[in-house]
Amino acid sequence: MAAPASAQEWNMNWGGFANTHVGITDVSGTGVTGADFDGVDVYTNSEIIFSPSVTLDNGMTFGFSVQMEAMNNGGGAVGIDESYVTIESDTLGKVVLGSENSAGYLLMGSVYTPGVSSMAINSRSLSAFIPVTGSGGFRQAALSSLTEVAGNNDVQRITYFTPSFNGLTLGASYAATSAGNTTNNFGVNRNAVGPVFDIFDIGAKYSQSFNGVDVGLAARWGTGDTNTVGRSDPTTWGVGGTIGVSGFTFGATYAENDNGFAGGAGDQEGWSVGASYDIAGPWTVGLSTYQGETSNGGGAPSSDYEAYLLGASRSLGAGVSWDVYYAYMETNNGAVAGNPGIDGNLLATAINLSF
Repeated sequence: MAAPASAQEWNMNWGGFANTHVGITDVSGTGVTGADFDGVDVYTNSEIIFSPSVTLDNGMTFGFSVQMEAMNNGGGAVGIDESYVTIESDTLGKVVLGSENSAGYLLMGSVYTPGVSSMAINSRSLSAFIPVTGSGGFRQAALSSLTEVAGNNDVQRITYFTPSFNGLTLGASYAATSAGNTTNNFGVNRNAVGPVFDIFDIGAKYSQSFNGVDVGLAARWGTGDTNTVGRSDPTTWGVGGTIGVSGFTFGATYAENDNGFAGGAGDQEGWSVGASYDIAGPWTVGLSTYQGETSNGGGAPSSDYEAYLLGASRSLGAGVSWDVYYAYMETNNGAVAGNPGIDGNLLATAINLSF
């Protein structure tokens, strides 16, 4: 008779982050005629993350992660951002089951645009202070190179990552539908019109050091099916890389979303470039930009997005840093008569806690 497996102890990990920004803005343009967005405001981006796990005698680790937004502007109806189970080992790689972004998205995140401040340039985070006009969508290339097919986000998904082979990791994902965000599907009607179905994503990343030079590369591609009349199947793809040497880090990304509508309406592309320098001591300085464009079809002007951020960050101790930065953002809406635009300046500081 086989001996019973020894009792395993669960590691009840929890942590999170709290980024709080205070800034003063100067906003103008034809897109905000009659409005006044100038002045001081506060922006908070915070989460509590629970991630218990257990490693069995056979070396397999089973874990669960649930992430709760600290503010009521994200996540699901009760503020849950992501919720998923992981199964992994050194020889198996890693399986992710549940509401999480795709393998392509996560692998592209390994070459996130260098810069400083928790006010990320490779996203639309600046809209917390400066309003945006135009048709750039969430998780799409006009605003960020961290894209998803048709902009889906944290849907129920199956993902697999290989073990790292000399710095190379591959990944693949499948999601039944783009509908929902950290919710169960309760059956998927693949004849329905509107959502995208049977979403497949693949991605790769490479990370290695050569004689004091750190190199990171990543690429992704994804597609899904749609029943919408006149719409072809949407796709997304992206590439990026970083290089670090002697305290300097340089990086760039490029991504596209083909959303499948007639005349290319809604198709998006965008790119980022950034650099940072880790000064001897507690300070890091950096400069970064994101440039995006959305096609409006029918010969209409495109909707454009430009953002720049120059800043410095000082480490104050374990898990505590202080940012000071200046940002500029300019957008226009080519889908509206007169092509209205908005431009804004932001001078801000932030306290960042990571625990």
